[in-house]
Amino acid sequence: MAFNSTARARLPNLSGSVASSSASLAKVALSRRAFSVSAIRDKQKLVILGSGWAGYEVMRKVDKKRYDVSIISPNSYFAFTPLLASTAVGTLEFRCALEPVRRYGERVVSYQAWCDSIDFKNKTLHCMPATSGVHLRETVQGADQGVGAGDQEKKALMTRSGKTPTEPPRSYPGTKSFQVSYDKLVIAVGAYSQTFNTPGVKEYAHFLKDVKDARKIRSRILECFEQASQPTLTDTERKNLLHFVIVGGGPTGVEFAAELHDLLASDIRRHFPVLSPMAKITVYDVAPKILASFDGELVDYAVAQFKRQGVEIRNNRHVTAVHETSMEIKEEGTVNFGMLVWSTGLCSNPLITSVKELKHDPKTKGLEVDDQLRTVWEDGTTNRDVYCIGDASSVVSERLPATAQVANQQAKYIAKRLNAIVANRTPPESFEFNNAGIMTYIGNWNALLDRSGAKSGPKPKEAGRLAWLLWRSAYWSQALSWRNKFSLAFYWFLNWGFGRDVTRF
Repeated sequence: MAFNSTARARLPNLSGSVASSSASLAKVALSRRAFSVSAIRDKQKLVILGSGWAGYEVMRKVDKKRYDVSIISPNSYFAFTPLLASTAVGTLEFRCALEPVRRYGERVVSYQAWCDSIDFKNKTLHCMPATSGVHLRETVQGADQGVGAGDQEKKALMTRSGKTPTEPPRSYPGTKSFQVSYDKLVIAVGAYSQTFNTPGVKEYAHFLKDVKDARKIRSRILECFEQASQPTLTDTERKNLLHFVIVGGGPTGVEFAAELHDLLASDIRRHFPVLSPMAKITVYDVAPKILASFDGELVDYAVAQFKRQGVEIRNNRHVTAVHETSMEIKEEGTVNFGMLVWSTGLCSNPLITSVKELKHDPKTKGLEVDDQLRTVWEDGTTNRDVYCIGDASSVVSERLPATAQVANQQAKYIAKRLNAIVANRTPPESFEFNNAGIMTYIGNWNALLDRSGAKSGPKPKEAGRLAWLLWRSAYWSQALSWRNKFSLAFYWFLNWGFGRDVTRF
């Protein structure tokens, strides 16, 4: 009994110590929770517009522990554009040229959407989902920031249902517009294919800006041969149907012509032996020479190589109109074709055009940026929180080419700058473009390499098989994942040994 009394007497003291301990633990928990919340709130919101060469590289390199990173793009992937010509003819499979945007999981918030407008005053982006009802829509063109399959103004694209991509079917969930706020903004929306307002181009031409374009081209090539094999056609109709036209003599147009020649000279000849001799490739260009950015001797080598391959080059030609199965050329009249690929340069993205608060370059219509790639207000002052890189920008101090090389280097510079700012370190000085040279494939395992304009290192000019080996090695080494490195090597050897797959589905 005495024991029980003593025990009872001690119980209040025990409960009091427990209560005191609980209160102490609660205070510690609250202090930790408060610290955690304040840390999250102190994290700056970095929003990246676009998942191309510029936007994707910023996402890869920026410090995701110090920034709350979001990326907004109508595509859920990054497309390795130099390989698109190979995928369009079956030399490579489409996924060899793709990297997923969501590879970083919870460290990066990804929205598959278009950014329709930017409220710079309130630091807010107005966005529209790019996911709803996609299977019901067949767009004419798209973009890195516009529609995924090429690069044309999404609001001008009509669908089978008569609606534009900004008018998704309301019966689907996730179709409402939304807003995203930012502290730092990187605009990397790219540019659109330049059509020069030529009638019929948007409706009847193919473009080669995205993997969706490459898929359409690949399907159309095989469709032309299947149609030409029908018994009801005359030989003249077959020749017209098997006439493949490329408008534009830049690296993209030339590489596609070369890849198409390789397909016709090997797998098509084996699978369509009667139709193969009727096939023809013609490259039209408004300039006096193709590949204007290359050394003259290398251009002459390429022209001679194409002549031996039977690829016809026609310079100083002006396309005035495009129809479903033909086009009008000022110097020649009507030219029939089975497929037309249009690759004539770039024009401004509609989002960039819609921005009125920032300065635009009068020639390219891109956003003007200073030597630190920051945008400039209309009054001439610097916008320190908004950067613009890639084809959507124009550096005031230096005219840079609209290439993936420039966009990639600008993205690496921006990532270094943002990482230095958030870590209270001295940011890098002005951006400097380091020209590493240019190269292109010209068919039959031959390529061109021109480093005569490189800022450092050897400056060779090479043409032929050695240049082809360097061309393939460079693109293999630039693949952004080991998965794609293995895929590239696998399909190169597979198609070399067993040929391309010419099935159409």
